Amino acid sequence: MPSEQPRNQAKLPIVHTRREGHILYISMQREAKRNAIDREMADGIDAALNQLEDDDSLWVGILSGTDSIFCAGSDLTCDGDYNTERGGEYGIIRRVRRKPLVAAVEGPALGGGLEIVLSCDLVVASRKARFGLPEVSIGVIPTCAALFRAPNALPLNLARELILTGEPIGAERAHSAGLVNHLTEPGETLSQATKLAERILQNAPLSVQNCLSAVNQYTAQTEDIGWRLTGEAFEGIRNSEDIKEGVTSFLEKRPPRWKAR
Repeated sequence: MPSEQPRNQAKLPIVHTRREGHILYISMQREAKRNAIDREMADGIDAALNQLEDDDSLWVGILSGTDSIFCAGSDLTCDGDYNTERGGEYGIIRRVRRKPLVAAVEGPALGGGLEIVLSCDLVVASRKARFGLPEVSIGVIPTCAALFRAPNALPLNLARELILTGEPIGAERAHSAGLVNHLTEPGETLSQATKLAERILQNAPLSVQNCLSAVNQYTAQTEDIGWRLTGEAFEGIRNSEDIKEGVTSFLEKRPPRWKAR
């Protein structure tokens, strides 16, 4: 007779972590949903980054997705339930960090996925990676810092193009524009991110942490304005017919019918 399946199989976490020496590897593993962020994913990222910050023996983190997708942003079925106490949105967007975090990007990083990338300190991407902010195509706006972090990380007109057209750009263009630090062949981002982390590890950890803290505090000085303006932009669409139509048409997989009201 065939053996019975275990009745109480443990559910695998959708955010995997492993440590090697002073490096913490964090991997989003919800590929069936394109690594879209829901409550469980946000809590997993938050817990992993808490571990990175709180464990004195961990000095660098590497954040990745799967071989085919980095992250497609918010799970629209979770009604915005992805805020955490220490990290804010997605467990990372408003986090105060002092240890370097490298994004290893295979495949698309779209919407909130790009906003996660913009929250990291260094970016390694494969040639098949894509970066985009498609929010306007479904009647919403980027609410997780892209409206001010994208213009800081990219040339202004390229940031405008991403925000206003909703069309993604390829990894080579992102590399030329300075968003991507290292460009790799597909499947090699994790090894290149590890090499980058190991290069950082050759330096004095407290020096690295205090330098990063100073840089992040400097850039954060303008973010209060960015968050206020993002909030004002969202208020302009919050009760519109188009935001309802955009989300509904996306979930129903049909073209939206805009009314500009």
